[in-house]
Amino acid sequence: MNVRILRAEGRPAAPWSNGGGVTREVAVHPPGAGWDTFAWRVSLADVTRDGPYSPLPGVRRILTVVDGAGLELTVDGTTRLLPDRCRPFAFPGGADTGSRLLDGPVVNLNVMLREGRADAVVEMVRGHRVVEPVRRPAGGGADGPEAVLIVAVEGPARLRTADGPAVQLARFDAALLAGPDAGPAEVWTDGTAAVIALSAADPARSEG
Repeated sequence: MNVRILRAEGRPAAPWSNGGGVTREVAVHPPGAGWDTFAWRVSLADVTRDGPYSPLPGVRRILTVVDGAGLELTVDGTTRLLPDRCRPFAFPGGADTGSRLLDGPVVNLNVMLREGRADAVVEMVRGHRVVEPVRRPAGGGADGPEAVLIVAVEGPARLRTADGPAVQLARFDAALLAGPDAGPAEVWTDGTAAVIALSAADPARSEG
């Protein structure tokens, strides 16, 4: 199994152009891809004030508040309260979107998926869970890896694979599991970990 440990310590912060926060990239495919070329991108954003989101046509977004009191998200005129942590919310990146902080700064886990190239399921895990990386279906699919990204979002976590020792993940550390024949891994956490299963997009699915 190919496992990459992605430590939060030293992860560079990119400030937003509107001054409302900073974003730290956790993982992206293809590696090193920019805004115009990624198939999928996972990041953590420190949001310090209200404001609009940059439009991302052709990108599906899944946002999860992982720290703070929550926010109010308005997507194409429809308001959605996200007062609880660790509840993923999906919406089209091309929509007219803005947010209002409910009670101070928050940290958001952001999953961005290029339409027609990648899809994802975001699950918030507590306690113990066996995790199996997604495998490419027979006949292939859209460009992009089959992978699982595990992010420790509330408290530390511990990861163990079939062919290696247990690895400790501090808060906001991540582990990227990939490989067509990868066996199962196990994750334990006293808090919450995000398990993001990334796969080739379903061509029949369309949002935004």
